[in-house]
Amino acid sequence: MSAAADRMTAHDDGLILDAIDKWLEQKVKPVAMELEHDDVYPESLVEDMKELGLFGALIDPEWGGLGMSATTYAKVVARISEEWMSLTGIFNSHLMMALVVQRFGTDEQKTYWLPKFVTGELRGALGLTEPDAGTDLQSIRTTARRDGDDYVVNGTKTWISNAIEGHCVALLVKTDLDAKPRYKGMSMLIVPKIDPETRASLPGVRNGRKLDKLGYKGIDSGEFVFEDYHCNAARSLVGGVEGQGFFMATGGLEIGRINVAARAVGVSRRALRESVAYAQVRKTMGKPICEHQAIQLKLGEMATKARAAELLVEDAARLYDTGARVDMEAGMAKYFASETAAELAFEAMRIHGAYGYSKEYPIERLYRDAPLMCIGEGTNEMQRIIIAKQLVKRNPV
Repeated sequence: MSAAADRMTAHDDGLILDAIDKWLEQKVKPVAMELEHDDVYPESLVEDMKELGLFGALIDPEWGGLGMSATTYAKVVARISEEWMSLTGIFNSHLMMALVVQRFGTDEQKTYWLPKFVTGELRGALGLTEPDAGTDLQSIRTTARRDGDDYVVNGTKTWISNAIEGHCVALLVKTDLDAKPRYKGMSMLIVPKIDPETRASLPGVRNGRKLDKLGYKGIDSGEFVFEDYHCNAARSLVGGVEGQGFFMATGGLEIGRINVAARAVGVSRRALRESVAYAQVRKTMGKPICEHQAIQLKLGEMATKARAAELLVEDAARLYDTGARVDMEAGMAKYFASETAAELAFEAMRIHGAYGYSKEYPIERLYRDAPLMCIGEGTNEMQRIIIAKQLVKRNPV
């Protein structure tokens, strides 16, 4: 582990954010625009993130991780997202896979997988979505059939971050097609596409197409296709018991939604920062546009909503750190922060006028990135339903 990562284990927010800020200024800022527009995987920045310990950010020090609190992690994610949001997806998708093993895995699985995940030697993602199943996880069709000491996997997963450049995936599968209710027949497998020891490609699994996206460039979003893929049951079946996969998947979504909300906070802060700066140098009718009431109204509302989004994320992250259930709080943070990011990115474009529409400025990138947070980790329509259900459940008459 690098010296920078060693400093982070002290859980000192100041040291962590200082290390991140220096990296963003020196390494990310000079290349982010070019890599984003060319949709190039940022290999050198991934190596930096390995050195910074970000692939083990939420993993316990027992396994070599930094053991960050969700509160600190959300701050890190927001800070990076201000400069280039795509980078946060590379390590967060990986961490969601790693947390499944840390929270639910057997001792043997933790010992085998977590040290490899912490260093970024093996990187991966959470494989839930399928061509015909997104928010409704119980509709997945990927199956895993027991065959002696192995599982035989067949099916397709799509919209998987790190699918192309990553090495493995926490795969939600059906192990009992006849289970009632359906979620009782779902299990979680850790499935590598390369041999963890030799790094040779494994038979039965291949990448489908790389998905071309509106925004969120640089990070690869793709497909996994499994055709009679064999994996060792003891090493792969998380927790060693079938039928628990649905709860493992939905439990992991809480930190995923906090992450998406933190990304949205970063996008909102950047949109506000760029707008405040531009409004002071752009002049119309003989004065800076920040002196026009129409622009002042926009800036005032943008600042207020950006701060409200920050506070909702902080609230959800602090509660998550206590071990409490936070589906309502994470849903509130994700819903409000993502809608705010989309609104502020559009307002920033209006303030910048034609320059906001130009690729010379970061505004058009924020405008393209922001809608992802309204969709990813569960749509905002679903978040409002979750919030309402939990509100009623927590306040019975």
